[in-house]
Amino acid sequence: MKTASLSWSWVVVVCYLFCTGCNPNGVGFALPAGSEENGKITFVGLTCTQCHSVADLDWEGIEGQDVHFRLGGEVTRVKTYGELVTSIINPSHRIARNFKRELPEGNPQSPMPPYNEVMTVQELVDLVTFLEKQYRVTPPPTFYYSW
Repeated sequence: MKTASLSWSWVVVVCYLFCTGCNPNGVGFALPAGSEENGKITFVGLTCTQCHSVADLDWEGIEGQDVHFRLGGEVTRVKTYGELVTSIINPSHRIARNFKRELPEGNPQSPMPPYNEVMTVQELVDLVTFLEKQYRVTPPPTFYYSW
């Protein structure tokens, strides 16, 4: 009888862990809502336009460098909030394939400078809110063949 109750206890613990893992509020983190307008101000204020452009903000560039990444536009999958946050606070985490070819051999570091010590959390939240609005998800074309 003691073994059966011990086994049942493990089933309850495993079910609890499984169910809480399914709760989207119980996993990861959630930041407060941001301001798209303030995000645009942050984008300009942090001189993101030296390397990036978005729909209504042109690329300014840096003298002697030809680094230009267009952000936003039509994409085939959603840019998640977490991916955008990660791209900002850890830009070397994932470097765009088309840019990897331009990096010096053996240099896995993004040329994007770290903003972690100069950007507030609110600026990060606003910036991500602004960037999220720049993307439009368009399903990729599908081809059906008549038999």
